[in-house]
Amino acid sequence: MKVISFDEAVEFVKPGSTVMIGGFLGVGTPEGIIDKIVEKGIGNLTIIANDTAFEDRGVGKLVKNKLCKKVIVSHIGTNPETQRQMIAGELEVELVPQGTLAERIRAGGAGLGGILTPTGVGTVVENGKQVIEIEGKKYLLELPLKADIALIKAKKCDYYGNLVYNFTAENFNPLMAMAAEIVIVEVEEIVPVGALAPNEIRTPGVLVDYVVVSQGVK
Repeated sequence: MKVISFDEAVEFVKPGSTVMIGGFLGVGTPEGIIDKIVEKGIGNLTIIANDTAFEDRGVGKLVKNKLCKKVIVSHIGTNPETQRQMIAGELEVELVPQGTLAERIRAGGAGLGGILTPTGVGTVVENGKQVIEIEGKKYLLELPLKADIALIKAKKCDYYGNLVYNFTAENFNPLMAMAAEIVIVEVEEIVPVGALAPNEIRTPGVLVDYVVVSQGVK
């Protein structure tokens, strides 16, 4: 992995990119990178995330500044601006059950052709999807999700790029690190190789391309 600045990090985010962003209501989200995207005004983005957080936090800042053309998320209930843009036809929103969203991302990272899930059978989630029956039970074929870039957040890393997360701030970050062409991680600190206990490393450095250090943290 290579340590870069915030300005260098957002150079990889091009208008029209598909971007995975880690976090759960803004917890475990790379806020510094998002702020820089907003500052640069990089738009027409397709965002894959658990949710759109709040208007002033996480993915919500991208929505509020109208930098997203589409979001693929599990819910938008905490962000009135996302709801407003969806109703007004300004933003395309694809709602995916949370467990299905996680598995679609995992499938993308694992190179699978999709997953079969009973979640959503007989509901609006089923619309337009292939239904497969196995041993008398119906399943939806859900296709994998991949991205041009994954923007994730970790508590710390070593100089090999091995990542450690802060408790539940781990959430979607490890899955997304496997499902994108370029992985950029915002960390709070970088420690020497050997300083991390092997059993606390959740994402191996081989998956990490670039690292930026949170602003104000040495």
